[in-house]
Amino acid sequence: QFTLVESGGGLVQPGGSLRLSCAASGFTLGGYVIGWFRQAPAKERESVGCISSRGGSTNYADSVKGRFTISRDNAKNTVYLQMNGLKPEDTAIYYCAADFHPSAYQCYGAADDYDYWGQGTQVTVSS
Repeated sequence: QFTLVESGGGLVQPGGSLRLSCAASGFTLGGYVIGWFRQAPAKERESVGCISSRGGSTNYADSVKGRFTISRDNAKNTVYLQMNGLKPEDTAIYYCAADFHPSAYQCYGAADDYDYWGQGTQVTVSS
């Protein structure tokens, strides 16, 4: 059974940092493009960023560019979302998603392109 599990969410003060993890079980993440998405209350789900399956190319939403970094450790079968300089507007449930595309040197931010999703982890930025 293919499963993605996010962890690392929590409550943090504005300006603080969190590192989210997306761990896979039942399959190897190495051949997958990984996307990070978030959904705030009463708002639509939006792309945060993504990382390609080959070459480690990343893309980010303008709202998080320069503050968030996505990386992957295929040996640990895990992808990370490092979030620095957090703002109250970053408050949301964060999801990782995977799409099997082993030859992708680029990644993509459309949620419909991803087949496997985690259950999400809550991030709350508040003083």
